[in-house]
Amino acid sequence: MGTLINKNDTDYTGNTKTTIRKYIQGENTMDFDTLKQSSSNFDKLTKAIEANLNPEDKQNNKSKYQDDRFWKPELDKTGNGFAVIRFLPAPEGEDLPWQRVWSHAFQDVGGWYIENSLTTLGQKDPVSEENTRLWNTGLDSDKEIARKRKRKLSYYSNILVVSDPKHPENEGKVFLFKFGKKIFDKITEAMQPAFEDENPINPFDFWKGANFKLKIRKVDGYWNYDKSEFEGVSQIKESDDQIKTLWSTQHPLKPFLAPDNFKTYDELKEKLNRTITGVRSATTADKTDLPPQNGSTVAKSNDVAPTSASDDDDTLSYFSKLAEEE
Repeated sequence: MGTLINKNDTDYTGNTKTTIRKYIQGENTMDFDTLKQSSSNFDKLTKAIEANLNPEDKQNNKSKYQDDRFWKPELDKTGNGFAVIRFLPAPEGEDLPWQRVWSHAFQDVGGWYIENSLTTLGQKDPVSEENTRLWNTGLDSDKEIARKRKRKLSYYSNILVVSDPKHPENEGKVFLFKFGKKIFDKITEAMQPAFEDENPINPFDFWKGANFKLKIRKVDGYWNYDKSEFEGVSQIKESDDQIKTLWSTQHPLKPFLAPDNFKTYDELKEKLNRTITGVRSATTADKTDLPPQNGSTVAKSNDVAPTSASDDDDTLSYFSKLAEEE
């Protein structure tokens, strides 16, 4: 009779990977009582499997495992969406009511490259470096590749859902909200109005902020937020006690910049090389040179990661600036 799995091995949140490997290889076997007892650990085992998915698997399963902390608007059958939300101030112990993260999402012969960019942390990033090189060649074909691999800017904030007609059960609850440059521009315009007859407001203020009417239309297949607007200034709750309770339920934002949310430069370079060539390098990433590219390797437009018009971040001006700095 084989060795029974000990208490530590059955800790699915800790040594699951080792346990499963040993069990599959026959190094450990379960007796019936242990097997029956472990049948109640299905949820823990599922979480352990998720934790060991590689990045590609995580992306493919993204729709299956959603983060309940996040709120996302939903469109109706006509392709329109409406909700009222309130942006919340910085969580306790933090300075800003938002965090911003740069990322890249594109497809080539080796599959998808979907990764956070190290430029978020003020560090060198292999995709940005490669885009600079491509742009500096002066070739239109190389510039087209760089355009399709451009950075995407996302913001993360806490919000209170005031009205959600599609999901009224969300109303009155605090969520994380991921949004792009277009919505952040609306926030900027509210804080720094262009005309003298408009009073600036702080949308993130509990007492002197304003609800945001999120109006979404489908324009050329993309989500458009142009009709979205802030309401008049209002206090978010009637009493300070209610406001304090609301504040205590906010989610921390600093973890979005935690190192474990970013791969290392070498890991990203290896991933980029694999995405471009379709071949996993046998050498270490720092010894792997990215292959030269020309117009023949330009991905078709339908191979580019779809981005909404609202998230149309820095475009040609960004790459032009990179070229000038080179």
